[in-house]
Amino acid sequence: MQTFRNLAAVWRQLRTLDPRAAGWVILAGALGLAAGGGAGLLISPWAIAPMALLTGLLAALIVFNLRARRAMYGAIEGQLGAAAAILEQMRGAWFVTPAVAINGKQDLVHRVVGRPGVVLVGEGSAQRVKGLLAQERKRLSRAVGDVPIHTLIVGDEEDCVPLGKLQARVNRLPVKVGRKEIAKLERRLKPLTRSLPIPGGIDPTAVRRGRPKPR
Repeated sequence: MQTFRNLAAVWRQLRTLDPRAAGWVILAGALGLAAGGGAGLLISPWAIAPMALLTGLLAALIVFNLRARRAMYGAIEGQLGAAAAILEQMRGAWFVTPAVAINGKQDLVHRVVGRPGVVLVGEGSAQRVKGLLAQERKRLSRAVGDVPIHTLIVGDEEDCVPLGKLQARVNRLPVKVGRKEIAKLERRLKPLTRSLPIPGGIDPTAVRRGRPKPR
């Protein structure tokens, strides 16, 4: 029951952020119904209705998810802490610590610990954030030992990662740490974590509390 309430809340917010979403979801569902019905007809007359319903629902959910993801990125892009909000939605064994480093210009560095090792993600001015990333990388290098430290900068400039592709980029990094070692690595870095607020920006947990959540 709670799941349906959550879906209804996300649907209402999605229609506010993306007024055309309803049309695309309905169109996808209709095409899915037609395709499923046709496939069911080839199998058996009894399979027409189940196949049509399943494929229609699946198609509608896929489009709903894609539009929700796009709407969420559009709603937070350009806001301070947007990268942290996206990183905290990643599925799997990831430990995300927002704002482990910040400078006077409010450029940020977020830390992600997972199977690729340590990923430092900077957001802000690319030129300024490079120095911030280098400082944080040097600060953590002794604690992580041979574990690789990757650095990424979120943005639309050359050599930066667009916000909408951040999750995919992090997930594509080569696996270097065993699943059982990830939590140990995070515990090793915990004492080095400096609790820094994100001034004047968004709450990275706001996505979980209400905005459409990517899958």
